[in-house]
Amino acid sequence: MTVRVGFLGAGLIATFHSKMLRASGEDVAWAGVWDPDADRRARFAAASGATACDSEEAVLDGCDAVYVCTWTSEHPRLVEAACARGLAVFCEKPLGVDHSTALAMTERVEAAGVIDQVGLVLRYSPAFNLVRDLVADPASGRVMSVVFRDDQFIPVQGSYASTWRGDRTKAGSGTLLEHSIHDLDILEHCVGTVASLSSRSANFHGLDGIEDSVATTLSFTGGGVGVMTSVWHDILERPSLRRVEVFCERLYVVVEEDDWFGPVSWTRVGRPDQQLAGEELVDEVRHRGLDFGNPDGAFVRAVRDGQPAWPRFRDALRAHELVDAVYRSAAAEGRPVTVEPGATGA
Repeated sequence: MTVRVGFLGAGLIATFHSKMLRASGEDVAWAGVWDPDADRRARFAAASGATACDSEEAVLDGCDAVYVCTWTSEHPRLVEAACARGLAVFCEKPLGVDHSTALAMTERVEAAGVIDQVGLVLRYSPAFNLVRDLVADPASGRVMSVVFRDDQFIPVQGSYASTWRGDRTKAGSGTLLEHSIHDLDILEHCVGTVASLSSRSANFHGLDGIEDSVATTLSFTGGGVGVMTSVWHDILERPSLRRVEVFCERLYVVVEEDDWFGPVSWTRVGRPDQQLAGEELVDEVRHRGLDFGNPDGAFVRAVRDGQPAWPRFRDALRAHELVDAVYRSAAAEGRPVTVEPGATGA
């Protein structure tokens, strides 16, 4: 079965998903693409083979599955339109501008019975899947400390050219919601459940409601503690970069340079240091039988086979819950916020 895929939004992230679909080798046909910027949708159409459409409806009427890659405040409306037509839907993160909106969207796709997936793509990262496996090994002992730094030039400029990310009516807020929702999601996925947190935020660019520096301390249910820093700066020479260090009782592991292909380096008690990157890292993850790979290929396979996709909207609710907790703490000048484990996420 050839899956006809449409795109609502034709910017950098839509282009990323289009390229990943092509790399997946799955039986996909590029259907329509719509973007409010006519030049952008024309460029996307020329590069992908999709048909540039003059309306969202034309895209939705001509596909089996749709990617929602617009600014965040438009996600609920477009997901609703996809559900009304019974279409499978891949929605970029964040689902909405806050947890309550994300919850309503989740309930809508579940009521419609459509296949749904959210763009928390780091769950497919070979690097983070290896970290998760190393940390879960009983030989590693308990997680003691995590240091997570995520930096990126503010994406209203440069290769992202996402001017809407400077507008709170479209983006909802800044670096935490728009970028580090990935980080909170992958932290719990790899390390453990967050029990409480305390946060401070700052605004250096003067964009109303768009924080560009956030520091959060975290306590995990297993007893460990962590620090997460998220920053949008103006250093165009630095791409989106993450560095993650995890200290367990008998394991130290670090991810640096590339959050997909590493290197991942680790030290165990009484053993030589190890480091893997690129194809060697992929081979090791495959050898361990871990889930990783191409999230877009996984989505179209789910559509083709009529099976649930992953991660689903409901899986994203926990990250939205954590984001909202960080914002509540920052608004209260760092007051600790308790997060009930598993309240809304999977």
